[in-house]
Amino acid sequence: MSTAFDRTMACKAVVRPGFGKEGRPIDLFANFYRMKFNPRITVYHYDIEIEPKCPKFLKRKLIHKFAQDNKATLFKNGLPVYDGNKNVYSSIKLPVGNEAQSVEVELPEQVDSKAKKFTIQIKFAASIDMSCLEQVLKGSGYGDIPQETLVVADIVLRHFPSMRYTVAGRSMYQRPDANKRVTLGEATELWTGIYTSARPSNWGLVLNVDESHTAFYEEQPVLDFMAKQLNMKGPINANFNLRDADRIILEKHLKFLRVSVKHQAQKRQYRVEKLTSKTASQISFDVEGRKMSIGQYFKQQYNYTLKYPHLPCIWVSPKEKNTFIPMEVCDIVAGQRCVRKLTDNETRNMIRATAKKPPLRKQGTDEQVKKMQYPADPYLKQFGFEVDTSMVQIKGKVIQPPKLGYSNNQVVTAQGGVWDNRGKQFFRALSIKNWAMLMFPPQNQCQTADVKAFCDVMIKVGRDNGMQIAQPSYVKYLRENEIQAVCQEIKQKAGGNPIDLVYCILPRNSSSCYPRIKHVFENQNAISTQCMEMRNMKPPKPQTIGNILQKVNTKLGGVNNIAADMINIPIFSKPCIVMGADNAHPAQGEGSRPSVSALVGSTDKFACRYATQIGIQKTDGKKVSSPVIESLQAMVKNMLIKFYQSVKTKPQRIIFYRDGISEGQFYHVMLFELDAIKKACLELEAGYAPTVTYIVCQKRHHTRLYVQNPRDGDRSGNVPAGTVVDQGVTSTTDFDFYLNSHQGIQGTNKPAKYHVLVDENRFPADMIYKLTYHLCHVYARCTRSVSIPAPTYYAHLATDRARAHLSNSKYNFDSSDGASSVGTANRGHGASRPGQTIEEILKDISPHDATKNKMYWI
Repeated sequence: MSTAFDRTMACKAVVRPGFGKEGRPIDLFANFYRMKFNPRITVYHYDIEIEPKCPKFLKRKLIHKFAQDNKATLFKNGLPVYDGNKNVYSSIKLPVGNEAQSVEVELPEQVDSKAKKFTIQIKFAASIDMSCLEQVLKGSGYGDIPQETLVVADIVLRHFPSMRYTVAGRSMYQRPDANKRVTLGEATELWTGIYTSARPSNWGLVLNVDESHTAFYEEQPVLDFMAKQLNMKGPINANFNLRDADRIILEKHLKFLRVSVKHQAQKRQYRVEKLTSKTASQISFDVEGRKMSIGQYFKQQYNYTLKYPHLPCIWVSPKEKNTFIPMEVCDIVAGQRCVRKLTDNETRNMIRATAKKPPLRKQGTDEQVKKMQYPADPYLKQFGFEVDTSMVQIKGKVIQPPKLGYSNNQVVTAQGGVWDNRGKQFFRALSIKNWAMLMFPPQNQCQTADVKAFCDVMIKVGRDNGMQIAQPSYVKYLRENEIQAVCQEIKQKAGGNPIDLVYCILPRNSSSCYPRIKHVFENQNAISTQCMEMRNMKPPKPQTIGNILQKVNTKLGGVNNIAADMINIPIFSKPCIVMGADNAHPAQGEGSRPSVSALVGSTDKFACRYATQIGIQKTDGKKVSSPVIESLQAMVKNMLIKFYQSVKTKPQRIIFYRDGISEGQFYHVMLFELDAIKKACLELEAGYAPTVTYIVCQKRHHTRLYVQNPRDGDRSGNVPAGTVVDQGVTSTTDFDFYLNSHQGIQGTNKPAKYHVLVDENRFPADMIYKLTYHLCHVYARCTRSVSIPAPTYYAHLATDRARAHLSNSKYNFDSSDGASSVGTANRGHGASRPGQTIEEILKDISPHDATKNKMYWI
């Protein structure tokens, strides 16, 4: 069967259909700096290998010494640059061919590594003609941007600063002064640095520069690190030992970190492999024919008496040498980035410390550029690059927001991304007749009178919004282990009548209770729930309850508001389904936890109601997870069926917003997923081929926009909602644009970036901008426009809900060895048994069939 899908044409970037014309002009700064380069220079790329194996943090020091020692001979008095891995670049052709040459390099005594001599093998890899980049930027060349030229620019730009900064990916950081350090919690501190990336634009080559913030581990004794990770209170005594469970937790946090030792004159550094299961007093080994414990050895060799002999030792690399070091003589080395997912407390402190008003952030970025010393950088000069130190000025447009429709033909227009719904009733308000109220805090904290007062206010606020809410028919105090039994009680009392809602009051920080409530009531029994922390209940606040009822009405099948004039956009002149898709992968340290994907699709003509499909796919815990949604064909097929069942017609257009992929994955993912969409259509009916517009939505970028005239900004100083930028700092070849669709609340807004990869509908630019902006106004949780289109946001919420179910203690994804098998945890022991298939897990974490048409994740 033909798929009616031309992969050759799809591989080619969509040509920009002109620039936008609608909207009022606005003058902006963007955090880009113009670059110049010499197109006549050829750059020579060389591969290197280092023996013996060299720690990553030592490589730059070693290659710098290599370049210095051989400057006059091998490097012909040139200045080579290094990427920190296996690649060296030179603007002068070196006397090195395809056969590797070996050069010995001797380092002086290092605390980083015991080895003093290294052998570096260098061989020619490729020559890079920088004129190719100039031809494409000027429009006289053919094909895509030559990525290797951008790689050269990035490496040259970072080489000189890397001698003073700690490099982490595309960012570089400096340790803050002692009086400026910000502790984030859990043994981490905040470092501020600079992100740089050379980018092609329709102005030529530009440098994207942004302030960058991340968490580094504090320099501290390992015992202090242990106390913070295990939340220990007070000092420990000489007889203190770790429980096995605490040892495993601590080992997970210490693994692969570098520690320095303080029992020797030279503070050698080691990498942590694991913690020993035995304590320092239990581990013994042969020393000159007699058994000796680690404590005895330290006393004899270093005249050091262990203070905590009942703690485990650190097993350092190389693991095969069986080198064990007591924890008490080890310190965490400074300058190690925290790559694990930050805790809620760390994230909260990070946001609080880094949120800057736009003028301050712009000033900080300009200052970071000056610190880079680009005009004095000898490596830039050697390779023919120049960087302007003034932020670019660009033109943008502010497009009109939609009119928001409520019941009885009431209409309101958003002002700066915000609107007031007071005095207006939901566009489609539903009633709550049979519902339950469950309280998880003890009754002395959440009294019956408090519950009654809350319900009375909720009924009144619901009436104001058009919802008829009865008093709850079932009220009960319970504990977490009673959820399943109480669910059955509620169903029995209902006597077969539908249960509209179960409202749950939770204690603060009830992380385990929430996913269990959702799993039991929604996944297993198709009963809608709403959870709220007790602190939001006393006293009952009408505004808080009004916000919660927006979620409740949506979950039950209602519509809070519509973008009234969206139906008049020509896109909807034919039946059109809007879809949002996201694919969430396990974070580092989550082992073989599967990737979770979600697809939401509109089921009404206003693109306000959405159904959901969940997908799941294996990872092996080590390799990069597949970026494609492997089960998309089946998911799209089911979504098209749901649209037909609801609207009574087949969609002739598919607007597909995709989140969760990076630029390097665009065309690989698009080719697979567009093929899946086409096949899903043909599977439903031969010859059925709705036209597809495939748009990638990105929030993980570093572009910031600033108003030139403060009077043009919103009340937070950010660019106003509706600001579109499609010239200057956008692509020379692709159809991309920036849209700031929301009002600033805290710090500096980040506009969403959109890439139109496929547009079979041939929409003009303004139409796509308008559709995208209007979709940001139908997010059901609030009376604000949001930063990305509602379907994209909804897909993200759906993946989060599915991932929450994976966190249920029923599952154990072994993170110790990255195995791809999935087990079911033996309750109370943490052991796993094999055999839990992906299909079984998908069935368990997916919504109930009766819930899939509801927006249960809102």
